[in-house]
Parts: sequence; C-alpha cells; structure tokens
Amino acid sequence: MSGFEIRSISAGDETEWRRLWSAYLAFYEAELPEEVYRATFERLTGEGPREVFGLLAVVDGKPVGLAHYLFHRNTWATNDTCYLQDLYADPDVRGKGVGRALIETVYARAAAAGAPEVYWLTQEFNATARRLYDGLAEKTPFVVYQKTL
Repeated sequence: MSGFEIRSISAGDETEWRRLWSAYLAFYEAELPEEVYRATFERLTGEGPREVFGLLAVVDGKPVGLAHYLFHRNTWATNDTCYLQDLYADPDVRGKGVGRALIETVYARAAAAGAPEVYWLTQEFNATARRLYDGLAEKTPFVVYQKTL
C-alpha cells in the first residue's frame, strides 16, 4: 500500500486515536476505564516529559493504525532500550504495509535515541501479526510471567 504517512500523535488526534485504541483493546478482549484513556492520551501528547510516545499511520487524512512505544532503563546496557507496547492497524489495511511502516518508524526513532534494541510481546494466537513480526525481528525463547496485583 502506498500513499500513507507515519507521524506522531498530536492533541487534535484524540477522536481517531480513541477509535483505534478501542479497536485494539477489543481485539484483545480488554476494557479500560475512561481515566486510563485520558491519562494515556495526556502522556502521548502532553507538554511534560514523555514516558510514552505514539505514532499514527494516516491514509488520505484518516488515521488507520497506531503504535505506542517507550524507553526504559536496562541493566544489560548503558542506553535505554525501547519497548513497542501497542501496535494496531484497521482490518481493511492489514497486509498492506501499515504495521511494517509503524514498526520501522519505531526502529528509526529508537536508533536516533541510541537504544540498543526494540522489543515487544504478542499473544501466541495472533498468527497474522506474527507472520509480519517474523520478518522484522527475532523471536526470543523467553516466557512471560505476570501477576495481577
């Protein structure tokens, strides 16, 4: 797919960001309270120090995909590493290069920040996304553990 741009999320993107973010959460059968939506968008677009960064893929002026990423300290390197936390493309643009372009933009921003790597997680059942990821990064042997508090 050609004719799309990748750009940073800005304050005027809230309505379309919410649409994409809600669709992403629905894919994973997750729901978040309004306060999390508000706090996340503020983190993505606020004037203060940024903890989380966001990108939009835009086709003909309409956002069709998003990526959220952050940098964090790493005990195995001196530079912060980059975690790609969320990636989503509308179903009608999947397989057309939007996800790849979002990931490659995160790679470029991470490299510019001096990060030694970019990593992310996905659910095992997400076969469509995993086909893309297999061509863009190495699958690691790590297993994730989590305890809800």
